[in-house]
Amino acid sequence: MAVTHNTIVRKPMPRRLLLIFSAALLAVAPALAQAEHPLTGRKIAPVMGYAGADWLERSEREREEAPQEALDEMAIRKGMVVADVGAGTGYFSVRLARRVGPSGKVYAVDVQPEMLALLKERIARMKLTNVETVLGTEVDPKLAVAQLDAVLLVDVYHEFSQPQRMLQAIRSSLKPDGRLLLLEYRKEDPAIPIRPDHKMSIQEVRTELEAEGFKMEKVLDTLPRQHLFFFIKARPN
Repeated sequence: MAVTHNTIVRKPMPRRLLLIFSAALLAVAPALAQAEHPLTGRKIAPVMGYAGADWLERSEREREEAPQEALDEMAIRKGMVVADVGAGTGYFSVRLARRVGPSGKVYAVDVQPEMLALLKERIARMKLTNVETVLGTEVDPKLAVAQLDAVLLVDVYHEFSQPQRMLQAIRSSLKPDGRLLLLEYRKEDPAIPIRPDHKMSIQEVRTELEAEGFKMEKVLDTLPRQHLFFFIKARPN
């Protein structure tokens, strides 16, 4: 009996499919998140999905975070151009909008289209004309270079999956005298009822941000549960 060996000839992938496949790989590349920060060993927390939007609007938040007091300390003034990165439902974005007034501008950035949809509804309902929503990525907030007086990160930096690249992009968006402002739950206080990976210590924040070209001006602990950090661009040596 004769045995016939069939040879399988593998044809090269058509160029169009190859381009689609390559684009798909590039699209998921930012999702290759770090498990922990290489300088501090801090475990990077998962991002809170849009299904948790109600938690951002909980009635207890005024008492737990004192947002108006925090904004007073930040000295946000009329006419400023600011960004709320990780804006979520816009809890801070709309408060910033009132502070900067009609002559100012607020860029409300989030990586979740569903969050931005909720935020857009809120802006329309409040008839705010000085807030613009921006769909960012895990490595880029999509902000213009050297245009911002301040960038605010409220309980969100600890969730950045690629914090180094995000900080570099944020730094480039700030004016020479611009400030980066962070609110983070105090890891040093075990009594604060937040998961440890959603808290940060002063040393962790300082170490991670100063490695990316920032200088810590000060940190305030007058708020009920959070550190309030003030950073500026470090001058080149």
